[in-house]
Amino acid sequence: MTRPYEAVYIFDSALEDAAINERLERFHALLGKPADLSVDHWGRRQLAYPIGRKEQGYYVVARFSAESAALPEYERALKLDE
Repeated sequence: MTRPYEAVYIFDSALEDAAINERLERFHALLGKPADLSVDHWGRRQLAYPIGRKEQGYYVVARFSAESAALPEYERALKLDE
């Protein structure tokens, strides 16, 4: 049974668009390429507070449905990525 999920990614604002898209494809491949995947690029925005020395981030919002069995590997990949 699939459930709907929403993920907000905040990437380093210094990354190029191609690198961001490559990471998104890698993350979403772990979910089994959901058919209802909706990705909304919000772009570079000011962070609410600095994280380390970073004051800006590149925001992406993804909405998808996935099996709960696919989530542990997906979450692991997110935690390992900077």
